[in-house]
Amino acid sequence: MHNCIVVGVTGSIAAYKAVEIVSGLVKRGSTVFVVMTYNAQRFVHPVTFRSISQKNVITDLFVENENYNPSHVSLAERADLIVVAPATANFIGKVAAGIADDALTCTVMAAKTPVIIAPAMNDSMYLNPIVQQNIKKLKEHGYIIIEPEEGRLCTGKMGKGRLASNEMIVSVILETLKNK
Repeated sequence: MHNCIVVGVTGSIAAYKAVEIVSGLVKRGSTVFVVMTYNAQRFVHPVTFRSISQKNVITDLFVENENYNPSHVSLAERADLIVVAPATANFIGKVAAGIADDALTCTVMAAKTPVIIAPAMNDSMYLNPIVQQNIKKLKEHGYIIIEPEEGRLCTGKMGKGRLASNEMIVSVILETLKNK
């Protein structure tokens, strides 16, 4: 399989799991570009993703580039699919409200291809009516949402909000590409 996939990573403790998602997609022959929010970089360094994907990682909208190419737009146009895993409540709220203020939200806003969002957050945040309303709104606009799992959260308690398994996320990606 040779597809171009953009993987967005937001500032959740589950960001480390995105490394395996990227690795799995690269092993299947996909070209993978990673776009990280500022807070995601506090959990996993961009060098990790650059090493796995063998591609530069987008971390900022304003990158010096001798051949000017707004990365968020060119990546969105090139991508066969965009997946954001993990997706925080902050990211979900921004996209649901149409806010594009960083490289990842701008890339998603410029997308004309399927966008998969895999939320990961504390169960209280995930079950918050506003977050649920934002997720519903994204679904209504055609975004594919991979529901989080029940399990141990970073607080140590059990609840719904844990990032779906890497196998589930990759499976949804492959199925979406097949049906595209």
